[in-house]
Amino acid sequence: MTSEEGGECVSPDDDEIVRTPEITRRLALLWDPPEPKTRGRRASLTRADVVLAGIALADEGGLDALSMRRVAAALNVGAMSLYTYVPGRTELIDLMIDRAYAELDLPEAGAPWRPALSQYAHQCWMLYQRHPWILQTNMWRAPLAPHVLDAQEAGLRILVDTGPTERQVVEILSVVDNFVQGLARTAIAEDRERESTGLDSDAYWTSMSSFWADWFDVERFPTMNRIWEKGGFDDPAGPLESSLERLLDSIELTIDRARNSS
Repeated sequence: MTSEEGGECVSPDDDEIVRTPEITRRLALLWDPPEPKTRGRRASLTRADVVLAGIALADEGGLDALSMRRVAAALNVGAMSLYTYVPGRTELIDLMIDRAYAELDLPEAGAPWRPALSQYAHQCWMLYQRHPWILQTNMWRAPLAPHVLDAQEAGLRILVDTGPTERQVVEILSVVDNFVQGLARTAIAEDRERESTGLDSDAYWTSMSSFWADWFDVERFPTMNRIWEKGGFDDPAGPLESSLERLLDSIELTIDRARNSS
């Protein structure tokens, strides 16, 4: 638990908190960014310009395409001038992620949990489609940034009063996050395959159709064959819709069980 004293969130073991100049600078850039020092000259850029240029580069070529030099070139300025606004690439990626998360249309407090959680999942899915480079970062170490925490707050708020324990609430939201991120990574990889080969999913599997006639062994894979014949592999609703509904069904069972046991 935490308590607020003098506007600062302080833990009971405050004397054990680690504060380094690097981390303090990194967090201050997200929460209380200093004004760029331009030595009396009128600034030709804003920090937002730098962040948006970084997002544009990453949207096009992924994080491998992102460097301070390339951002500077996109803005027609010298690379050294960027350090007036952002200390380095790590901090720039933090700011880019926070700016991207600001695009989320998060569910309002008090909304019924199932449509709210569906909205949360769909918003995250669309965010990753717009900015696939986010999934190149370590999502377990997402920046402690305002809009990133807004998203987590909204997700936890959806579930916190539905019946499960606080620990279960965290687990449920983690399952939803991992589910959406995993599907998004697969969809992004499929998009890249289509762009590089010129074949969409249907065309690819048509090109591989001889396998089923020449190599597939029904006796070895009888369950797979049975499910295929019944249309089990058909996915008319898209990669997210039907799977998300099944996941929400499971969450509903967990919520009902928690309510009945309380």
